[in-house]
Amino acid sequence: MAVSADGTRRDERTRGATAHDEDALRRALETRVDGEVRFDAGSRAAYAHDSSNYQRPPIGVVVPRTVDAGAEAVRVCAEHGAPVLSRGGGTSLAGQCVNTAIVIDWSKYCTALVSVDPDARRAVVEPGACLDDLNEALSEHRLMVGPKPSTHDTCTIGGMIGNNSCGASAQAYGKMVDSVVRLEILTYDGLRTWVGETSTAEYDRVQDEGGRRAEIYRALRELRDDGMELIRTRYPDIPRRVSGYNLDSLLPENGFHVARALVGSESTLVTVLHAEIELVPVPPHQSLAVLGYEDVAAAGDAVPRVLPSRPLALEGMDARLLDLAEGLGLATPHQVEEMPEGAGWLMVRFGGDTKEEADRRARDLVDRMERAPLRPRRTFIRDPAEEERLWRVREAGLGATAYPPGRPDTHEGWEDSAVPPDRLGDYLRDLRALVDEFGYGPVALYGHFGQGCVHTRIPFDLEDEKGTGNYRRFIERAARLVTRYGGSLSGEHGDGQARGELLPIMFGDDVVRLFERFKAVFDPDDRMNPGKIVHPNRLDDDLDHLGYAPAEPHTHFSYPDDHHRFTHAAARCVGIGNCRSSSGGVMCPSYRATGEEEHSTRGRARVLMEMMRGMPGDQGSNPPAPGPGSATVITDGWRSTDVLDALDLCLACKACRSECPVNVDMATYKAEFLAHHYAGRIRPPAHYTMGWLPLWARFAAFAPRTANAALHAPVLDGVAKRIGGIDPRRDLPRFASERFTDWFKRRPPREVGTRVVLWPDTFTNNFHPHIAKAAVRVLEASGYRVEVPPVALCCGLTWISTGQLGVAARVLRRTAAALAPRLRDGVPVVGLEPSCTAVFRADAPELMEGDACEDDIKRLRDQTRTLAELLDDHPDTIFDGAADVRAVAQPHCHQHAIMGFGADERVLARAGVDVETLDAGCCGLAGNFGFERGHHEVSVAVAEQGVWPAVRDTAPGTPVLADGFSCRTQIEAGTDARPRHLAELLADLLPDPDPDPRPEPSP
Repeated sequence: MAVSADGTRRDERTRGATAHDEDALRRALETRVDGEVRFDAGSRAAYAHDSSNYQRPPIGVVVPRTVDAGAEAVRVCAEHGAPVLSRGGGTSLAGQCVNTAIVIDWSKYCTALVSVDPDARRAVVEPGACLDDLNEALSEHRLMVGPKPSTHDTCTIGGMIGNNSCGASAQAYGKMVDSVVRLEILTYDGLRTWVGETSTAEYDRVQDEGGRRAEIYRALRELRDDGMELIRTRYPDIPRRVSGYNLDSLLPENGFHVARALVGSESTLVTVLHAEIELVPVPPHQSLAVLGYEDVAAAGDAVPRVLPSRPLALEGMDARLLDLAEGLGLATPHQVEEMPEGAGWLMVRFGGDTKEEADRRARDLVDRMERAPLRPRRTFIRDPAEEERLWRVREAGLGATAYPPGRPDTHEGWEDSAVPPDRLGDYLRDLRALVDEFGYGPVALYGHFGQGCVHTRIPFDLEDEKGTGNYRRFIERAARLVTRYGGSLSGEHGDGQARGELLPIMFGDDVVRLFERFKAVFDPDDRMNPGKIVHPNRLDDDLDHLGYAPAEPHTHFSYPDDHHRFTHAAARCVGIGNCRSSSGGVMCPSYRATGEEEHSTRGRARVLMEMMRGMPGDQGSNPPAPGPGSATVITDGWRSTDVLDALDLCLACKACRSECPVNVDMATYKAEFLAHHYAGRIRPPAHYTMGWLPLWARFAAFAPRTANAALHAPVLDGVAKRIGGIDPRRDLPRFASERFTDWFKRRPPREVGTRVVLWPDTFTNNFHPHIAKAAVRVLEASGYRVEVPPVALCCGLTWISTGQLGVAARVLRRTAAALAPRLRDGVPVVGLEPSCTAVFRADAPELMEGDACEDDIKRLRDQTRTLAELLDDHPDTIFDGAADVRAVAQPHCHQHAIMGFGADERVLARAGVDVETLDAGCCGLAGNFGFERGHHEVSVAVAEQGVWPAVRDTAPGTPVLADGFSCRTQIEAGTDARPRHLAELLADLLPDPDPDPRPEPSP
């Protein structure tokens, strides 16, 4: 049990309501709150984590539809004595977003920009507004929010206020506390009011009105007056002091600013309902200078010399971060080459009204630094696109350092300390020495060096009591170290549970007692996010991985990047929340459609981890005791319907495998779960229809006209869909009158050229054989001798996506055996359907590891190419580049995740095609997903958010490229476009006429 500064122990009652209370609480919330009220195990599992080391399942979750509904939820909780925790993006690294409480998630509905005054540069915003979305809405006024954390695409304004967020832009615009003008707040005991700066006249008016508000203001003034000397002398005078409450905002010289005093309070004092914030102009142009030094500490030494240039941002990083980013594909070799020589760098960003002005400021800095005593090796980059790509290398810090290859997993715990910028270099040396003393090194050091803030992740062992004991000793030593430097425990991420216990080291007991008084003014009964900042839980309680030792299950996939352990894969997510972004990239389409945490990659990963936590474990005779707040919420393992529900709307698009900073692969995890969940049980009808499509297509090939007539007749169509689990609003695809493989057999063999196997996937072969014919033309014109497998084969995709992994393995063994002679001769295999190609490149090797055919499967992985990759491998081209064609392309999600689209763009450019690659996200059909009953609304919603509008906006006559069968089907379903495969477009650009006319339309 945690101990406060005055030696009192926290009452265990603050850990939550009883089971009887929870039932009454749930009924009251459901009756009175306009919102979604969830006490189910799946929701509690998804919200049991943030981005920290801690695990605390909530009592329940409320997703209010309006701000007033959120306020009503707080009132209901107060009537029942239940703790309350407001949550935004859920990316906190100190544990402040998890608790045994009612979690109010504002991020789904309460997202409005209520008003904006461009002249005054102010806006009123609801707490759930995502920062990037808000800035997009403000962009028409050329305004933005000043602070910009690295989670800008997912964090919310309410969360930024709760954490006093900063980011790289805080160098120019300050912390969130500097942006807040007023807050509308609700206290636990029911006071709803606006607070802000308080003049003497305003204070007197409040007192004249009387009531609870007057009582709060009076208590705050007394606290300020009693503690004025302590506040002025014990608060570090540094730009990145985020730890502790902002009592300094109550000082007379700071305007007795009650709103700013509440910023950074981590939902421990009040509930924020609205915020009025100051805005800043968007810099019209930016430029970047990169300075290289012999090591990161030397880069830290140079910071004071850079600061007089007044940059927009001043970031630092070391060589280890750069190496990790390159090794994980977060930085390209070209980006690494752009960095100047050295092992430590400063990245300095400038703004200007013109590009020339921004560049001049960067050049001036470079010139001045070259005359400094510690002369850097430097690079000055002028191309804005390249600047942004290089900047993202630094932003990728957490993802790059979480799972360093060949090293233990890393964790937060001491990831955002801050010191005076003029002492940064020495602090970096001492911090690195402390890390090495505990045997944790080497670690990456990076951060917001212009404000003395240092980020790192350290390989703490948090799985047993010995490891957690070392963790505690390190953290206590580190706290004393940063305090000696006049610094702050937290320079960005807040205190929460990770650092609340350490505040007496930084501030002293007298200031901590002021914090306790401040808390009591607003929340005397400790019902607001208890156990954080004041009367804190111990930093080594409730650790997520302590006691997480379930027995390792037998799995179908091998999980090579997770030490061949599904338990590790299920715990891979570190909570960054990139999967919750609303635009750009592909991840996560179902979250974008529903706005549900449980439908994000992060939410699903957390549910899977809780499933594994609830399984029987092998922890020896003395398993570590879980923290007092920890709990197991999913206890039925692979048979869990809560997990099934969480995974049901996963499109298995596989985007998370490449877009998630730590490469969570939810498509694989879903297939694994379905295999176990349905083992020995009857499956959903679609698993037998769509899942066994290759078999039914083979039968249909004997009489395609009859099959099409049966599947599309007015009455039989509905019967077939109902029996097959297909949504009645979906049009079933029509079988071609002749399969590609049958056409190819009738063709005279070609005797010259380099051998290549053209893979006749189920979709191309049976539905769109003209694509394969076009590919034959392109390949033969390029000097290849095309071969097709001698027997009907399959990659197993449909069985993998439906979790029928035993069947998929048998299918792959047959495929490997049939292709083995060609594979052993080194013959490349060309795939036309991206999802099938991705199976060979990724799923098959991981599914068949240890199998007798493993070597041939690896050869298949290494020798499989897309059509574009094969053509791109040979610079000599048959195209003269004079086509002068403009096209748009929708890359298939599996291609985006596994193969990439760069080769396609290069080949098209050589052919004279100016291609615009859409950044519109998943098409929403995703193989069997969009056909299955119960998925149509989400499938259509995903398409309407990106692909369909983008295609509709395309100029008439512009070719729309979509190599994926699903993509083409979905685009045709929602637009007038008739998308084409790359092979078709290239075939049309060949200099010779087509000797094989297109086939007749499908019957």
